[in-house]
Amino acid sequence: MARLLRRAGFLLLVAGIVLYAVFPFYWAVVSSLRTGQALFSTDLIPHDVRLDNYVSVFAEQPFGRNILNSLVVAGLTVALSLVLAVPASYALGRIAFRGRGALLFAFLGVSMFPQVAVLSGMFEIIQGLGLYNRLLGLALSYLLITLPLTVWVLTAFMRDLPREIEEAAVVDGASPLVLIRHILLPLMAPALAATGLLAFIAAWNEFLFALTFTLSSETRTVPVAIALISGATGYELPWGNVMAASVTVTLPLVILVLIFQRRIVAGLTAGAFSRRRRWSRARLRARPSRSGVTGFIR
Repeated sequence: MARLLRRAGFLLLVAGIVLYAVFPFYWAVVSSLRTGQALFSTDLIPHDVRLDNYVSVFAEQPFGRNILNSLVVAGLTVALSLVLAVPASYALGRIAFRGRGALLFAFLGVSMFPQVAVLSGMFEIIQGLGLYNRLLGLALSYLLITLPLTVWVLTAFMRDLPREIEEAAVVDGASPLVLIRHILLPLMAPALAATGLLAFIAAWNEFLFALTFTLSSETRTVPVAIALISGATGYELPWGNVMAASVTVTLPLVILVLIFQRRIVAGLTAGAFSRRRRWSRARLRARPSRSGVTGFIR
């Protein structure tokens, strides 16, 4: 009986977590299919399904262009983050030099700064480079958010790769670039997928930099476009249009996560399993021998 009660309690806890996580998205989908007074209805299932909100979102503003802007900025941010993070993680994870730990913690410390604290300085840099109101300026500013994350995760993964593969490639005459490109990158595919998707989500959902560094509706990304959706008057907020736009920009993220979920889990847990194996081997080496004298078990 106690075992059944524990199992029932666990299932109720899982059901509560799933309901808490999924219900807001379900309610957004339901609200996007309602118009007029039906938006204020509390029915969980809509009786009159209409797509007017989705049509008006794309008809009243260049929302398709905003989605394309977000795709370009997020894709460019992911590409720049991975191109810069892979060689940096190789140096931090495979080469021993003085100050390596401090440099890693500096990367982690940069990611802890709030965006407001660096907004004015970043604005001066973007404006000085002539990239204000341009998508490239947004992508470069997003590196402040995504690059520390990608460097930290890839360094932990790179550190756990077996050194025998690297040593064999060096003996065969492989240069560092050939080693990274042809040997380490295929092994890092799960970590690259996980960090790339996390960087893509961060760039896709970013709002403060996108609001500050863009001016025209042709260069705005979807978070800013959704925030600036207005009604017929200044006192009206078109919740149907807002929900339709939110559902439209959320679906691509859901699809990406479903496609790459196995690689994401493998990339985020590979380092943990490798550290567990090293800890187990260390315990075996330190285990006392049968004679009672502590030694190493080969």
